[in-house]
Amino acid sequence: MKYYNLKDKQENVNFKTAAIKSQGRQKGLFFPEEIPQFNEEFIQNLHLYSDEEIAFKCMKDLIGDEIPPEILKTITAETVSFEIPLKKINERISILELFHGPTLAFKDVGARFMSRCLSYFLKDQDKKVTVLVATSGDTGGAVAHGFYNVPGIRVVILYPKNRVSDVQEKQLTALGGNISALEVNGNFDDCQNLVKQAFSDESINSALFLTSANSINVARWLPQQIYYLLALKQWKQHENQDPVIGVPSGNFGNICAGLLAYFRGLPAEHFIAACNENDVVLDYLKNHQYRPKKAIATLSNAMDVGDPSNFTRILELFGHQFDHLKNMISGYSIDDESTLKTIKEVYEKYEYILDPHSAVAFAAMEQYLNDNPGKKGFILGTAHPVKFPEAVEKAAHIIIDIPESLNDLMKKEKKTVEINADFEELKRFLLKINQEQ
Repeated sequence: MKYYNLKDKQENVNFKTAAIKSQGRQKGLFFPEEIPQFNEEFIQNLHLYSDEEIAFKCMKDLIGDEIPPEILKTITAETVSFEIPLKKINERISILELFHGPTLAFKDVGARFMSRCLSYFLKDQDKKVTVLVATSGDTGGAVAHGFYNVPGIRVVILYPKNRVSDVQEKQLTALGGNISALEVNGNFDDCQNLVKQAFSDESINSALFLTSANSINVARWLPQQIYYLLALKQWKQHENQDPVIGVPSGNFGNICAGLLAYFRGLPAEHFIAACNENDVVLDYLKNHQYRPKKAIATLSNAMDVGDPSNFTRILELFGHQFDHLKNMISGYSIDDESTLKTIKEVYEKYEYILDPHSAVAFAAMEQYLNDNPGKKGFILGTAHPVKFPEAVEKAAHIIIDIPESLNDLMKKEKKTVEINADFEELKRFLLKINQEQ
């Protein structure tokens, strides 16, 4: 399987190179040269396959011969080694709980897959690899946990100061070891822009072996298809119609993975891009104009993105055909007031606790289903509500118990370096740690 650079289609690489380089020339994202189709028998009989078998079948055609089958089976099995249940909230809306992994967020799936792929690819390298990643909340914790103490790899995480929850911050700052956290005076877009600048800087790349663990990296983005298949496996046990799928959307990697699975043969009635007040893609769906905006801070902080990187991949999937894209994706913007109201109402009516991101998806799904009677769907539950206690407790008037798995972590000391949204400051830090190690 080959991958081409969306900004320079003459640059063609294999999966290994795409995973290690993260992005191509001119900061372009890599995209599969072909969209391998799921076998129809496989899709019709998902209930006959284990989650591990589904994960392997999902990924094998996208990896090609870069990883031997037996090793890939081990990697994919470890990627889905925790529960991913689809639960009914009411008769019309179910939720796929993606927060039962080690850092209580959906990004555990992509981070676990990527860390294991890189560990395999780099096992014979003499030079230490630096994983550079920007996070709006959950990516950092998942990457930190996935790469913690992996030999030959150090991780540098950039996150916006005062814009992540306490639990999120501890997950990305308290481990230490080969994990460094940079607290940036700015927003997520500032962090992401710094990362992109680093990848295009010759002096940094000549000194460091640099890669990224954001969803711009194919090894982080592609495995997210797996849980759409696991959701369908459970959906078909109780429903006889294709689902509407609602996805909390910030950098648009998650919904892009679902759309890729759809183009490969995953049955889906429709997709909903559920956004908070950061609505640049919604504007595109209305007027066919894409204009990045400055990110706005909201309760659903992991979605506070004003220039989502993965939207370019969505455009490529649809062949840049606006009408086709608009027919398959509906966008909704849910403000903080509506988010709190949704958390409150869902808890009171159905005794289910939503985190702010899942509440955005629920509110968007409810609006769509009210306009389209007879349809049903599921949303992605992207984070455990304990990661956002202030919002949830304010809305539902309940105290959320911290899971035992987090008790020790919350007692650890935060270890960060504060920097401004200044590339020269990031550059000095990266070159300094390279000299120290």
